[in-house]
Amino acid sequence: MSCEHLVCAQCAGPVVEGRCPACRASRDRVHHHGLGSFSPMFIAVVLIVLLVCTLALKHLYGA
Repeated sequence: MSCEHLVCAQCAGPVVEGRCPACRASRDRVHHHGLGSFSPMFIAVVLIVLLVCTLALKHLYGA
Protein backbone atom coordinates (compact mmCIF):
# COMPACT_ATOMS: atom_id res chain seq x y z
CA MET A 1 0.00 0.00 0.00
CA SER A 2 1.15 3.53 -0.74
CA CYS A 3 0.32 6.86 0.85
CA GLU A 4 1.10 8.97 -2.24
CA HIS A 5 -2.56 9.67 -3.01
CA LEU A 6 -3.95 9.78 0.55
CA VAL A 7 -5.20 13.11 1.90
CA CYS A 8 -5.11 13.85 5.63
CA ALA A 9 -8.48 14.55 7.25
CA GLN A 10 -6.87 16.84 9.83
CA CYS A 11 -4.76 19.20 7.72
CA ALA A 12 -6.07 18.39 4.19
CA GLY A 13 -2.51 17.93 2.94
CA PRO A 14 -0.97 14.91 1.25
CA VAL A 15 -0.11 12.24 3.84
CA VAL A 16 3.21 11.59 2.12
CA GLU A 17 4.39 15.10 3.09
CA GLY A 18 3.69 14.53 6.80
CA ARG A 19 2.59 18.08 7.59
CA CYS A 20 0.89 17.30 10.92
CA PRO A 21 1.23 14.60 13.62
CA ALA A 22 -1.74 12.69 12.18
CA CYS A 23 -0.09 12.60 8.72
CA ARG A 24 3.21 11.40 10.15
CA ALA A 25 1.51 8.68 12.22
CA SER A 26 -0.50 7.45 9.22
CA ARG A 27 2.55 7.50 6.96
CA ASP A 28 4.61 5.54 9.50
CA ARG A 29 1.81 3.00 9.95
CA VAL A 30 1.45 2.48 6.17
CA HIS A 31 5.20 2.06 5.64
CA HIS A 32 5.83 -0.08 8.72
CA HIS A 33 7.72 -3.34 8.02
CA GLY A 34 7.91 -6.34 10.27
CA LEU A 35 11.00 -7.04 12.38
CA GLY A 36 12.31 -3.53 12.44
CA SER A 37 13.38 -2.17 9.10
CA PHE A 38 14.18 -5.54 7.52
CA SER A 39 12.20 -6.43 4.42
CA PRO A 40 10.52 -9.83 4.11
CA MET A 41 12.86 -10.68 1.21
CA PHE A 42 15.94 -10.03 3.38
CA ILE A 43 14.56 -12.25 6.13
CA ALA A 44 13.84 -15.03 3.62
CA VAL A 45 17.40 -14.84 2.23
CA VAL A 46 18.89 -15.00 5.73
CA LEU A 47 16.78 -18.06 6.56
CA ILE A 48 17.82 -19.81 3.34
CA VAL A 49 21.50 -19.09 4.03
CA LEU A 50 21.14 -20.51 7.56
CA LEU A 51 19.45 -23.62 6.17
CA VAL A 52 22.24 -24.16 3.63
CA CYS A 53 24.92 -23.69 6.30
CA THR A 54 23.15 -26.14 8.61
CA LEU A 55 22.90 -28.76 5.88
CA ALA A 56 26.55 -28.27 4.91
CA LEU A 57 27.70 -28.73 8.52
CA LYS A 58 25.51 -31.79 8.92
CA HIS A 59 27.01 -33.29 5.75
CA LEU A 60 30.60 -32.50 6.81
CA TYR A 61 30.30 -33.95 10.30
CA GLY A 62 28.00 -36.84 9.33
CA ALA A 63 25.69 -36.46 12.28
